Amino acid sequence: MYKSFEDFQSVAKQGFDAYVASANAFTKGFQTIATETADYTKKSFEDTVALTEKVIASKSLEKAVELQQAHVTKAYEGFMAQANKINQIYMDAAKDAYKPFEATIEKVMPKAAVSK
Repeated sequence: MYKSFEDFQSVAKQGFDAYVASANAFTKGFQTIATETADYTKKSFEDTVALTEKVIASKSLEKAVELQQAHVTKAYEGFMAQANKINQIYMDAAKDAYKPFEATIEKVMPKAAVSK
């Protein structure tokens, strides 16, 4: 299979380099997710504190309920947008982590076998 020990070392090094590049891509993606989550949590907390202040300052029960309903709608829409954003970051990280292995996989598996 390998003509010499150097060939084997070369293949092993390529595999290790691909693994390191893949791990770095995933790490970068997870760091981005952590940052996004922390920012979203901070904003959500600040919005909830602002709502609490408005509800306490409201003059009627109807106004307080109206404020809460508006907040719930806004919070739900924000959560769904954030979930979609995190999903896209995760998908991008997975694609970036796969890229270092593409060349190796194409060598091992012919394109006809991959497309079936």
